[in-house]
Amino acid sequence: MLEELRITGLGVIDDTTLRLSAGMNVITGETGAGKTMVVTGLGLLFGGRADAGRVRADPGRAVVEGRLKLAGTLGDAVRTRITDAGGETDDDGSLLLSRTVTAEGRSRAHVGGRSMPVSTLSELGEQVLAVHGQSDQLRLLRPSEQRSALDRFAGPEHEKLLDSYREAFARWRRVVEDLADRRRNARQRSQEADLLKLGLDEITRVDPQPNEDDDLRNEVQRLEHAEGLRVAAALAAQALAAGVEVADDAPDATTLLGTARRTLEGQSGVDSKLGDLALRLEEAATLVSDVASELSSYLGELDADPARLEAIYERRAALRALTRKYADDIDGVIAWAENAKTRLTELDSSDELLDELDKERQRLAATVGELAGRLTAARREAAVRFSEAVSVELAGLAMPHARVEVAVLTHAPSRDEPAVTVDGEELGAGPDGADEVELRLLAHPGAPSLPLQKGASGGELSRVMLAIEVVFAGAGGPPTLVFDEVDSGVGGTAAVEIGRRLARLARTHQVLVVTHLPQVAAFADRHLVVAKDTGGAITTSGVRIVEETERARELSRMLAGLPDSDLGIAHAEELLAVAGREKRG
Repeated sequence: MLEELRITGLGVIDDTTLRLSAGMNVITGETGAGKTMVVTGLGLLFGGRADAGRVRADPGRAVVEGRLKLAGTLGDAVRTRITDAGGETDDDGSLLLSRTVTAEGRSRAHVGGRSMPVSTLSELGEQVLAVHGQSDQLRLLRPSEQRSALDRFAGPEHEKLLDSYREAFARWRRVVEDLADRRRNARQRSQEADLLKLGLDEITRVDPQPNEDDDLRNEVQRLEHAEGLRVAAALAAQALAAGVEVADDAPDATTLLGTARRTLEGQSGVDSKLGDLALRLEEAATLVSDVASELSSYLGELDADPARLEAIYERRAALRALTRKYADDIDGVIAWAENAKTRLTELDSSDELLDELDKERQRLAATVGELAGRLTAARREAAVRFSEAVSVELAGLAMPHARVEVAVLTHAPSRDEPAVTVDGEELGAGPDGADEVELRLLAHPGAPSLPLQKGASGGELSRVMLAIEVVFAGAGGPPTLVFDEVDSGVGGTAAVEIGRRLARLARTHQVLVVTHLPQVAAFADRHLVVAKDTGGAITTSGVRIVEETERARELSRMLAGLPDSDLGIAHAEELLAVAGREKRG
């Protein structure tokens, strides 16, 4: 639930805070007061497109902040997602969101005290908030949106079936395109394959090993400088054996160290410090002995082998020929060979492979056709239930004789559209199945069944949209629903029924309604008024909560344009009383 919304520097709103409650929150105000800015602010807070033209010149940036109360399974999922991204919730478990837009169009987002991409706000918005306005009504007129609406209504099992279809369809299309490409570009593929095979043959003959060029470089350096290395090692061995000046009877370094150690140990009882030094001399003697042994082994292994040196020269020349053609070093050459093997598999256009791909294409086409048939059957079954449920709601919205029909249509494939066989019939198929869905309205008995875009007026479309949302509410969805003047073009009894339906939605959802109808506003659990202040050089707007007498005055203004009219206030109080009884019932 959205507990609080603060808007600063957006349109006519200088700085205002909306404190929202559970249930139905209604936002009213005079035309131009800034009601739309509240919905715009919500859109920004949840990742909507930033419009620098709506930012006030002073202070030059718009800031929208919100506080989400997290609860239930959805709250746990959101909390985990934000924590993983580095954000934190407050001590009371709520989550702070913020979006800043500058006059230059730069935008920043913060979630849980951490700077995050705006896409994170969009992701949160999809989970916690659904905004319905007149633009959403227009979106509902698109066939793809109507199909999505029916799929959403059909339930989770239908969604699983749709996911299975999409996965099979994607695999089928990949095989179809791969097969067509192999057939269409067989000559070019064959030429590329021949070049790759030549390269692989050359690399295979040389058979380079990982890091071989570095290993050979080090070995050739030792062989080329073998005499210098031998002299240095021999002199070092002599020095360790008998000091710098070598004589047959001169003691070696190990003997001298041993003499020094024993001499110090003899006096260690007098001064323990000499004992510590004696231990260090013992360690030095051990180290010198090890080095002398390793030098002896090194001299034994060191050999100036002209034949080996020549073989290395030839091997390095062969490796350099590979690195000139295929990569900067031997490891790169080996990687090139592995990639070439993979590419050769992709380039294979042999008859055997083409036959295998064609069989795979047929198998996947059968799977796609079978799943498409099940999708069509599921949609037609859901269409009956959806039509009945929406029509029932329309009857309660002062359209007692209207009926919404949902047509699930199939069609033959067009020239550029893939085709599958469904129940023995060849049909056009897309990523969402082989169906087109069309919502149709029968405004009254005997009237023709017309698509919504042709058969519904503005007021009727508003009520159809609301009826659909009421039906969807029973199937879950985001916990907060926002309705931006969806009651446009409606009045009288229909307006009261819209208020009643919104109040019903508010029993299970947090509902925010921007309205100009007092019949709708009367059903609010919390009533907020956006008011203009024209006293200064610049017009600004703020939002306040109205209750009791103030609320009746606001409804009177909405009814007659006269907030202090006794008749208007009496009518407003009557509306509030009726709404109160309806909500309690």
